[in-house]
Amino acid sequence: MWWLLLAAVAVIAELFTGTFVLLMLAAGALVASLVGLAGAPGWIQGIAFVVVSVLSLAVVRPWMKHRWFRQDADAASMGLAVTEGADALVVERVDADNGLVKIGGELWRARPYDATKTYVPGDRVRVVKVDGATALVWRD
Repeated sequence: MWWLLLAAVAVIAELFTGTFVLLMLAAGALVASLVGLAGAPGWIQGIAFVVVSVLSLAVVRPWMKHRWFRQDADAASMGLAVTEGADALVVERVDADNGLVKIGGELWRARPYDATKTYVPGDRVRVVKVDGATALVWRD
């Protein structure tokens, strides 16, 4: 009974921390309570608690953190930060009024960064800036 109480308290406390540590301890307490229900003595219940808690902390917690909190890995590869500075292929003539380029498999409206320049289909350009939904491009 004490193991179930410990598991419930740990789960409730985890709601306030969000670190997944107490959740792993709750898993250990839940397994220990199941071992206790099977009739095992207290020292075996304690060993079950320690083993499951340590394994959960070492294996499950890192996976969960990566799954729900992968900000560092994905932040650098999303949004305008990736588009600006990217290479692009001119698909339709790019001039001061209109144009179309392909950036990483996606089609973008484009204008030359220098309004006096013109780029023809097949030219390789670099995205200098993104203005709304329009890429401002430049050929080195």
